[in-house]
Amino acid sequence: MAAAAFFAVDGTIVRASIALYYVYFATRGFSHLRRVAWLARSLHKILYYPVLDRLSRGRFNQVFYRNYRGMDAGRLRALSRELFESVVRPRIYPGAVARLLEHGAAGERPVLVTGSIDFVVAPLAAFLGVGDTLAVALEERDGRFTGELTTPPISEDEKARVVQAFAAERGIDLAQSHAYGDSSADLPMLRCVGHPAAVNPDRKLRRIAESEGWPIESWSLPERGTRG
Repeated sequence: MAAAAFFAVDGTIVRASIALYYVYFATRGFSHLRRVAWLARSLHKILYYPVLDRLSRGRFNQVFYRNYRGMDAGRLRALSRELFESVVRPRIYPGAVARLLEHGAAGERPVLVTGSIDFVVAPLAAFLGVGDTLAVALEERDGRFTGELTTPPISEDEKARVVQAFAAERGIDLAQSHAYGDSSADLPMLRCVGHPAAVNPDRKLRRIAESEGWPIESWSLPERGTRG
């Protein structure tokens, strides 16, 4: 059977988050003052979301995506390439790119596994040359997003479930496969492969990785002014 390498995206491959993507879409074209005012009006959410995220990453994602309710689906899809060039590409960890290339050269299928929206991740996957992405999609009605997901949020136990389903469909041997994650929300995915690794882990994931003897990777961005 074939092996694969499953990568979480936000925090593992890219120093970014679903909140950063949403702010870009919501404030695109705003003046500096208007953007500051918009952020000030959102302060109560900024304080609430980290608490919800600590309780459940999946629940946080589900609640957070309701911010997209009423937004023009076509416009956001059209902006996804611009988002990639402006926000995502400068935040890609070179260490992640190198590891993806290593697995590809070894004949191990790279797969992106993320709670981010499919059209946001698509330009990143194309840039990395990754053909398989497990991501969420937003429900659309009359050309606008409803704020609801078409599937369960991909986090925690659901992340392991989609990885296991993908492996079963594609003939992937999970015991011979690798997985990389940065958050304790990635633990179910990491535990379902034979070769898990923690990347820039949060406190809980670091503690578990150390107790389990998993490799701990430290990936960083190039110093400002040295990026190609």
